[in-house]
Amino acid sequence: MLYWLVDLSDKLSVLNVFRYITFRTGGAVITALVFVFLFGPGIIDRLRLLQGKGQPIRADGPQSHLVTKAGTPTMGGLMILSGMLVSTLLWANPANPYVWVVLWVTLGFGLIGFYDDYLKVKKQRSDGFSARTRLGIEALVTGLACIALVLLGHPPFSTSLVFPFFKDLVINLSWFFVLFGVFIIVGAGNAVNLTDGLDGLAIVPVMIAAATFGFISYFVGNALFSEYLQIHFVSGTGELAVVCGALVGAGLGFLWFNAPPAQIFMGDTGSLALGGALGTIAVATKHELVLAIVGGLFVLEAISVMVQVASFRLFGKRVFRMAPLHHHYEQKGWAESTVVIRFWIIAVVLALLGLATLKLR
Repeated sequence: MLYWLVDLSDKLSVLNVFRYITFRTGGAVITALVFVFLFGPGIIDRLRLLQGKGQPIRADGPQSHLVTKAGTPTMGGLMILSGMLVSTLLWANPANPYVWVVLWVTLGFGLIGFYDDYLKVKKQRSDGFSARTRLGIEALVTGLACIALVLLGHPPFSTSLVFPFFKDLVINLSWFFVLFGVFIIVGAGNAVNLTDGLDGLAIVPVMIAAATFGFISYFVGNALFSEYLQIHFVSGTGELAVVCGALVGAGLGFLWFNAPPAQIFMGDTGSLALGGALGTIAVATKHELVLAIVGGLFVLEAISVMVQVASFRLFGKRVFRMAPLHHHYEQKGWAESTVVIRFWIIAVVLALLGLATLKLR
């Protein structure tokens, strides 16, 4: 918890740098990256030893995956979460409640995903525990987080929905905002989970979204910048930039091992947790709708699944060759690397559009 070194800055002026969020965000990126680099190989070896056959591959997925991805261990999210947690605890201000709310959801979703991954590996089946049960637990975790976020803010703004591109368009949802926040966070977690299907596909868009919300958190939590950009100021949320930095650093470290051909898969342990973290940060900074832009790739993946299921149940026909969307393009003959890199490009463009909402008001 290096933030407390600020208290010694009157004796040693150089320690004053720990007061600045930008400095600590940079430190969080490097710390998380180095942590995953150092401990990643050991974690992979241990998981490979414990899991034996690795993550079970979907029988109804692309047939090539049954050969190319068989035996690869899962639960790689443990690498990301451990690096993110250590880095956040080291560099963030521990007195900031927003940091703890985000960590609550991140670790809560991580435990849910871990149990789901455990069941898959144990049963050697691609389905974990009941979807209803999982969604119910996710809703409970996020409901408590959203209530905390409402209480941390100043009503009626803390229960209001802010619209991008408009300066003063704000709708007070009252306590229905809690339900809305639960929908956003649970939706984000599961959308990232659906996107995690190819080597490196999910982690890079997650890092892009995290970096984008690092900027948003910093601007929203800074009275001067928020006034200049004419966005709503939310005191204390600037500290979430450090959390975003830790997420980016841990993601970079994980990508080193997840790059094709992947040595380890993120699993639900990572994808649920990372999506939940992004959703919680979006709700805390009052940029829930901007998340739909920045994380538009995740939204498209989730919609493709919903459309596929609805179409098949109602009409007995499939809209896509296979869902989620990345598998559709694989079935069309695109190489895995082509799908991944093109989806990364889409994620970058959407992130730039999301950042543009800060000024176009």
